Amino acid sequence: MKDLQEYKQQLVREIDSKKTLHDLEELYRTHLGRKGELAVELKNLSSLSPEERKQRGAELNSVKTDLEAVFSMKSAELRINEQSDQLEREWIDVTAPGMRQVRGHLNPLTHIALEIEQIFSSMGFGVAEGPEIENEWYNFDALNIPADHPARDMWDTFWLKPESQKSKVKSQKLLLRTHTSPVQIRYMESHKPPFRIIAPGKVFRHEATDASHGFQLFQVEGLMVDKNISVANFRAVMGQFFQQIFGNKQIQMRLRPSYFPFVEPGFEMDITCIICNGKGCSVCAQGGWVEIGGAGMVHPKVLDAVQLNPNEWQGFAFGLGMDRIAMMKYKVNDIRLLYSGDVRLIKQF
Repeated sequence: MKDLQEYKQQLVREIDSKKTLHDLEELYRTHLGRKGELAVELKNLSSLSPEERKQRGAELNSVKTDLEAVFSMKSAELRINEQSDQLEREWIDVTAPGMRQVRGHLNPLTHIALEIEQIFSSMGFGVAEGPEIENEWYNFDALNIPADHPARDMWDTFWLKPESQKSKVKSQKLLLRTHTSPVQIRYMESHKPPFRIIAPGKVFRHEATDASHGFQLFQVEGLMVDKNISVANFRAVMGQFFQQIFGNKQIQMRLRPSYFPFVEPGFEMDITCIICNGKGCSVCAQGGWVEIGGAGMVHPKVLDAVQLNPNEWQGFAFGLGMDRIAMMKYKVNDIRLLYSGDVRLIKQF
């Protein structure tokens, strides 16, 4: 580096051309940094004679001081420019109206569950809950479905890994509950009649999924135990429930004989199709009726299992699919949509 003034003027032009602080800092390190060109020149002074060292050192320090000042001025200019650009990018109009926040929506099944609880509560029913992982006693044995009972084939069960030790009284083989009827057993074990409860919750069936079936579904089961309870009491309760859940429409209900191990007699419940008002459509297979659940009078063996005298106490029990009710009420044609999490469906409710 022989001509320091020419070097200085060239570097000043380079400094002036830089547009960002990053590029300016790179240029500074190249020339004025600890390993920069001027630092190398200052280290080389030791090879000069004392007179030359004095003169050359003064020239180098003068150039370095001048360049430091130029770098400082350019750095301040670029900082101001960058701050101005940032303020322009991040400028907020505080007078502008706020953006409406997207609100969450309850799933149709949640709406139905809350409405069902409200309706039955108005008729004096309490709400009982129980575990979703059950043992064989509560899910089957106590409900008059022993291990060799052919009715077990009616439930496609998810069995869990069995425990190494089993109770001699109550089997502890674990499973995902196939219905919420075990809640009724647990409740009757710890409460004295008379009572009336519903047991809403999630149940699991090992079966293929399609537009009307799923391996996970929601049920609500009901139980009323007292003296002198009859099917007439059941019809009155369910008639009031269907009328309210479907918007005070004149819903007709019919009972068809059926078999369930835990009730005697047992029957299926049908209601008039709310889509076509009983005239016949694709939903009701042109029959005008839609199956909505099963019910019956509590079997004496179920009362025996919970230490209740069937000669003194009677009651009815019923089970309804909340998924089916939601599909009918909200006109959802595929049960899988209720579990998809698709906000396009959920935000309608």
